Amino acid sequence: MKTVIIDYGSGNLHSAAKAFERAAKDFKIKADIVVSNRPEALEKAERIVLPGVGAFKDCYEGLLAIEGLREALQEQVITKGKPILGICVGMQIMATRGLEHEVTKGLGWIAGDVKPIAPSDPTLKIPHMGWNTIKPTSQHALLDGIATGDAGLHAYFVHSYHMEPTLPEDLIATSDYACEITAMVGYDNIVGTQFHPEKSQTLGLALIANFLRWRP
Repeated sequence: MKTVIIDYGSGNLHSAAKAFERAAKDFKIKADIVVSNRPEALEKAERIVLPGVGAFKDCYEGLLAIEGLREALQEQVITKGKPILGICVGMQIMATRGLEHEVTKGLGWIAGDVKPIAPSDPTLKIPHMGWNTIKPTSQHALLDGIATGDAGLHAYFVHSYHMEPTLPEDLIATSDYACEITAMVGYDNIVGTQFHPEKSQTLGLALIANFLRWRP
């Protein structure tokens, strides 16, 4: 089972690959974890991971800069329905638009905009950086067996923006930072996390294992 982590110049690919390898080992899942920027690698993948760190526009333009990658993603994810996990800005660029400094079109897979988070407590710093619990708003296979809610496990966040999905059913989980933050979104074969599973220890490894077993 080949899982391709896309290398388009954004994201800590080494830590992501190591986390996926560890999750596969710890949960006894046969998985071949590959980091690649080649469109043809997606054809052989059973699962795809789209990481991302930095600004929305920079990440999306970095993806577009690799010839054929945008088209290969569309073919494998939308046409063929392969499972994909977007992480942080990798999740954000799945949206219709990013509103960071200027309006930037995204992949358009999940209807919604990426907007600044706006805590009601002015003493809270931006970017939001640290550990938070997550609250599911709907059931999803990637959260199976994971303790969530106020007494649940913590996920690691570092971001100033989050996606606001247009359709309530595309929201999977939220978190609290003196405002409601989108923590997970998705539908069908597409899922994304605002937090970093590869840095989220127990919660993250369990979520990655669920993704490696996921058959939407």
